[in-house]
Amino acid sequence: MASSMADVAGSGAPRIIAVANQKGGVGKTTTAINLAAGLAELGRQVVVVDLDPQGNASTGLGIEPARRDVTTYDLLLEDVPLSNAALPSSIPGLRICPANADLSSADMELVSNERRSFLLRDSLHDVGRMEPRPDFVLIDCPPSLNLLTVNAMVAAHSVLVPLQSEFFALEGLSQLLLTIREVRQTANPDLRIEGVLLTMFDGRNNLSQQVERDARETLGDLVFPIVIPRNVRVSEAPSFALPVLHYDPNSRGSEAYRALSRLLSARYPALTNQQEERH
Repeated sequence: MASSMADVAGSGAPRIIAVANQKGGVGKTTTAINLAAGLAELGRQVVVVDLDPQGNASTGLGIEPARRDVTTYDLLLEDVPLSNAALPSSIPGLRICPANADLSSADMELVSNERRSFLLRDSLHDVGRMEPRPDFVLIDCPPSLNLLTVNAMVAAHSVLVPLQSEFFALEGLSQLLLTIREVRQTANPDLRIEGVLLTMFDGRNNLSQQVERDARETLGDLVFPIVIPRNVRVSEAPSFALPVLHYDPNSRGSEAYRALSRLLSARYPALTNQQEERH
C-alpha cells in the first residue's frame, strides 16, 4: 500500500487535497471550486475531481449535464484515467472531472470490490504525467462519510475541512477526525489535515465569534487564519455557473478565497519552482 502512495506523492507530483465534511451546507463545494479558481488565477494548473453524486462542483464550473459523458464513476469503476475524464472549464488552467447521478450507485457497487477503498488512488497514480501537469488536485467529497469519501482520503495527501460558523459545528467535526485517523492507521499513513476553514462567518454575530474562539482553542494552528465571510455574492455565483472570483471579483468572498489560495500556493514552494520551470 505504501509504495502505491509513494508513486502519487513522489517528487514533482501534484498535491492532492480532499475537501471533506460529512455535514451538508457548510460551503464544501463552494470552497473546492473557489479555491481551484484562486489557484488557477495564480497561474497554477488545477484539476477538480467531483466526487459528489449531486454534481454541484461540475455545475458550478459550467459543465452542463450533456457534456458529462465520462465522469468520476468511470474513474472509479471503469479504470478510466484522469487524463481522459478531465474536461477544461472556462477558466484557464482549471480542469474538472465531472460527476452525475451515476455516482450515487457507486457506493453499493464498491462494497463487493476487494480494493474498494483504493480505486480512486489507483486511478490517480499517473496524474503527475498529465499534460499540462497539475500542481493541485482538489477532490470535492459528498456530504457523508461513505466509501466515496474514504476513497478520497486514501488517494489524498491531506484533507481540507470547511467548518460552518454555527452551533454544534465542532461536535460534527469529531466524527470526521476519527475517520481521518482510521484511514491513516489502515490505508494512508501519510494523510494529514491541510487545515480547518471557517465558512459563512459573520463577524457581527456573537455565535460566529464564539465558534471561531472554540475552534482555535481546540484545534490551534489547524484552523486557517483566513475565514470565509457570509456573503450573498458567494451564494449567488453557482446559479451563474461561475466561482465567485469570476462572478464578482471584488466581493469580500472573492478576497477571502484569494487569500486562502495564496496561502496554499505558498505552502508548497517546490510546486511553484516546478511551475516556473515549465515557463
